Amino acid sequence: MLYPLKFMPLYKNKVWGGNKIKTLGFDYDPLPNCGELWALSGVEGNESIIENGFLAENTLNDALEIYMGELIGDKNYERYGNNFPLLIKLIDAADKLSIQVHPDDALARDRDMENGKTEMWYVIDADKNAQIIDGFQQTLTPHQYQQLLTDGQLESALHIEHPKPGDVYFIPAGRVHAIGKGLLIAEIQQSSDCTYRIYDYNRPDADGKLRELHTQEALDAISFDATTDGLTHYTYQPDATSPIVKCPYFTTNLVAINKPIRKDFAQLDSFVIYLCVEGIAAIKTLETIIPIHAGECVLIPAVAETVELFAEGTAKLLEVYADPDLIPDDGITHEYDNDWIAQFMDIQAESLQDDEYGEDDNECGCGCHHHDHDHDECGCGCHHHDHNGNECGCHK
Repeated sequence: MLYPLKFMPLYKNKVWGGNKIKTLGFDYDPLPNCGELWALSGVEGNESIIENGFLAENTLNDALEIYMGELIGDKNYERYGNNFPLLIKLIDAADKLSIQVHPDDALARDRDMENGKTEMWYVIDADKNAQIIDGFQQTLTPHQYQQLLTDGQLESALHIEHPKPGDVYFIPAGRVHAIGKGLLIAEIQQSSDCTYRIYDYNRPDADGKLRELHTQEALDAISFDATTDGLTHYTYQPDATSPIVKCPYFTTNLVAINKPIRKDFAQLDSFVIYLCVEGIAAIKTLETIIPIHAGECVLIPAVAETVELFAEGTAKLLEVYADPDLIPDDGITHEYDNDWIAQFMDIQAESLQDDEYGEDDNECGCGCHHHDHDHDECGCGCHHHDHNGNECGCHK
């Protein structure tokens, strides 16, 4: 019988990496730093190894090949097969990362890759004056962009955000971006390790050589539209589920726990990942209890219908799943197709103590699904992303 799976972390030493991850209770000696902790990965050559139960020492991919839809959901298995669709990381930036961009699905597959990379960041910790690069200040032409790059003036055209703990940034494929110095971030992304590095501050690697740039490959991937507000706006709800991001690749909620919460996923045909971003929590499902602390995650199989969440004091968890109803018919989000942003980034409110997925009893016209519409005003409390008239400029 399947059970909630916990995994051994994969540690990545990076030229820009720091040591904040060690403060969460991880030991990555003898590495001098840990720029990335891969908490859950099916990426070839970097597969997560199961830590608990009778499947211990097997990889996530091994378990997926055996349990298929029982593990990730029948529709998800039809779509993704034996390729787990998401990659979960912690990123510790003691120095700024390179300015980069990721391809979308269509471009990635044209270049013989499995898929592109859309991602989101949840800020766990931020030093004073930390920065995030999130797109361009104003819309550019490809020629203007190339001239800025040639003149060494690209940084002057970038849109800068000033993050604080609890902030969320959604980074669609095609958006130029970078994580700045002094940030500890949880990253949820499509399962891809493809990054086109545009500019790296003429910074040498550990061997004293300049790191490879991918300026030509990046040209076809970049959205040149401006970003006016890259911050994802949501309402924090204590002892409840706060929806924060919904897109065809993943849905992410923030669950704040001070007292037990019961979740009902009977109508959700997907795995659920819980990534702890603050405190100590415990997850009970399928007759198993798994404790986790900040930086650890648990994979709940799709066959689990209910989950109970507990905390020692106060804890915060990112709740992540791949809703199969949001996948485009052909499985590809095409370049210059912005419709999915408008359709899927409207976030629905959920009930507080006994959260259920997929109730669809009534339609009020607000774009949300509600358990109870006894009144003319639905009171859904939904908070929607502001994409300037549904034009977010992601060219996805």
